[in-house]
Amino acid sequence: MRMRTTEDLKRVAEAAQANLTSAAAQEALEWTATVFGDNWIVASSMQDAVLIDLAVKVKPDVEVLFLDTGYHFAETIGTRDEVALVYPRVRMINARAELSVREQDVAEGPRLYERDPDRCCHLRKVVPLRKTLAGYEAWVTGVRRADAVTRADTPLVTWDAGNGLVKVNPLTAWSDEQLRDYIDEHQVPENMLVAEGYPSIGCAPCTSKPVPGADARSGRWAGRAKTECGLHR
Repeated sequence: MRMRTTEDLKRVAEAAQANLTSAAAQEALEWTATVFGDNWIVASSMQDAVLIDLAVKVKPDVEVLFLDTGYHFAETIGTRDEVALVYPRVRMINARAELSVREQDVAEGPRLYERDPDRCCHLRKVVPLRKTLAGYEAWVTGVRRADAVTRADTPLVTWDAGNGLVKVNPLTAWSDEQLRDYIDEHQVPENMLVAEGYPSIGCAPCTSKPVPGADARSGRWAGRAKTECGLHR
């Protein structure tokens, strides 16, 4: 249960925006653990466990949110299971849509991800995320400015009005090289699809390999104007 009002949390976010502008990832996570205690959660797409590896250093039993859409690659599920083994104290929260994939096919028609990917993302990602985050004061994400043009202005800390809590992005200033170096140096779990040429991994039906030299997220919803699933606005 939240201890602070929405206005209180907004003030926390505003103060952090002014005071943590250039904070390192570990410093941002230490601040999060100090300010929010047990009332925060780390979100992971299971592309890699860099953010989780950093978070357990400040809170070994940190809660990790995984949006189990029912459409993930087997390799992504495997990465989630590996994370549970490597970090046994981590509490994995598997957030699922109200309807199973089969039930959604009945209610919305089959292959909704092809006909209306925005609605599919809303039902299988946005709504489960919103319901899960309702029990926290802050969430921590691995969003980086280097991910895509649409994320170039991502702040370290912000007020997430859509979900009604503080949002912390400790890796926002990290380059691709920094991320790669951390994975290699600390031997953190990484989705096997990355080595196979998938630099941005989402649901299997909506993820393909980008052509050489293309933007890393160009393999997401390829051929469409859609570039985001709606989780990070």
